[in-house]
Amino acid sequence: MSQQALRVMVTGGSGFIGSAVCRHLAGQNNVAILNYDKLTYAAAPASLAMLEGRSDYCFVRGDVADADAVAATIRDFRPDTIMHLAAESHVDRSITGPGDFIQTNIVGTYVMLQAALEHWRGLSGEAKDRFRFHHISTDEVFGSLGPDGLFSETTPYDPRSPYSASKASSDHLARAWSHTYGLPVVVSNCSNNYGPYHFPEKLIPLVTLNALEGKPLPVYGQGDNVRDWLHVEDHARALHLIATRGVPGESYNVGGRNERTNLQVVETICDILDELRPAPGLRRRDLITFVADRPGHDARYAIDATKLETELGWKAQETFDTGLRKTVQWYLDNEAWWAPLRARYAGQRLGLKSA
Repeated sequence: MSQQALRVMVTGGSGFIGSAVCRHLAGQNNVAILNYDKLTYAAAPASLAMLEGRSDYCFVRGDVADADAVAATIRDFRPDTIMHLAAESHVDRSITGPGDFIQTNIVGTYVMLQAALEHWRGLSGEAKDRFRFHHISTDEVFGSLGPDGLFSETTPYDPRSPYSASKASSDHLARAWSHTYGLPVVVSNCSNNYGPYHFPEKLIPLVTLNALEGKPLPVYGQGDNVRDWLHVEDHARALHLIATRGVPGESYNVGGRNERTNLQVVETICDILDELRPAPGLRRRDLITFVADRPGHDARYAIDATKLETELGWKAQETFDTGLRKTVQWYLDNEAWWAPLRARYAGQRLGLKSA
């Protein structure tokens, strides 16, 4: 790896968003990437198979909550930027088992901040000025919107699930390390991501694969919960901008300006599949099955990305229609990627048991 390269440590780089970040960074000039990942159930090393063997990419298997391993990795790699994406992220799983979310999202973020602080304090001159700790979070920390309005960077926090509460806690820790210790931290909060290499427990890949296999398509409640959808590759571009050009101490919201109800999303997937992969005698919309809503299901999320757009010049390149069609086509073309994951998670309902 060139010593002049921007050295970026990505935690959770084998996950959905993390792998998109690694693939994006690998396409830039003069960037050295270290992917630090525990390889939990949602990690998919195959998502980064195209980077294996490259001189500008390396992988370290480790837990963000393991202070010794984190410190050793940072000491050896000497990053200019840490992009902290490692997190437990599935709301339904957080309802079933919140402990993992507390450990990874809160304790893990504390460990990363402490290690980053020690590293930064040991730097000097240009290297110290260059260093950034980028904490990546979610719009779910803001709670639930009514029919109008958007989440901005100044929206008060109001988390409603164990997952969003753990991410809100980690956001507060990141800001505290910035204000108290001067660590150059930037925070970003994103809306719902979708795109290729998405673990099939999440709505869009789950519905796509169930519909492809002619299985029921579960929709919570009446399907009227609204989400703002962001293509993961647009998000990766935004994160690169924020990590390298964001102002320390500031936060940036990343959203696609693509609000859809869950039912609209499912129906659109059905229509795309009926066109691209027709099944004789089957209309995919007929597979839609309304099921009991999950506990505490937030009604609506929507992001105001004006600050990111105006200050850093980012703009989403995919509309929801173009991005969703590309995503469905990707799953049709890449069964070799998703079939092994589908074998160990076939779409069973999660999040109904008490903690």
